[in-house]
Amino acid sequence: MGHRLTQIATRTGDDGSTGLGDGRRVPKDDLRVQAMGDVDELNSSLGVLLCEPLPPAVRELLVAVQHQLFDLGGELCIPGHRVITDAHVTRLEHALDGFNEPLPPLKDFILPGGGAAASACHLARTITRRAERRVWELTRTEAVAPPVAQYLNRLSDLLFVIARVLARHESGSEVLWRHQR
Repeated sequence: MGHRLTQIATRTGDDGSTGLGDGRRVPKDDLRVQAMGDVDELNSSLGVLLCEPLPPAVRELLVAVQHQLFDLGGELCIPGHRVITDAHVTRLEHALDGFNEPLPPLKDFILPGGGAAASACHLARTITRRAERRVWELTRTEAVAPPVAQYLNRLSDLLFVIARVLARHESGSEVLWRHQR
């Protein structure tokens, strides 16, 4: 293992800056730091989801995704470092297809809900979308490998499908949107 955190409160960020993995100090509201924070929040939201009773296949996948998100955050933390590849994106696509195949086609919009796990999954999906938007914003000013944004894009789609699976698992169906007049 590389570095061990022996001192958590370093006070080095008291001036509004934080350190990147390459040793540079940047403002805490730097786009790269914001993207890292959004990915960290996403990973934490998956941790909350994993506290719920889940089908084993969903649990196994989400644990793997948590590890990959930690790697993705590390890639964002060290400019030029590459961890997330096209193969990671492809694996998400295969998982998405596998979970989506038995579901009935959507004919209506669905609302976030259907049970605690489904709702937590929808929340993770929306955080994923924010993280993706932040990464795209970062790409306008700094180099970020394309698989990073692609991974987040596929993950949000996958979480939508998993939320559908969980809603059916918890309550038998999704919560369908009805136009209110």
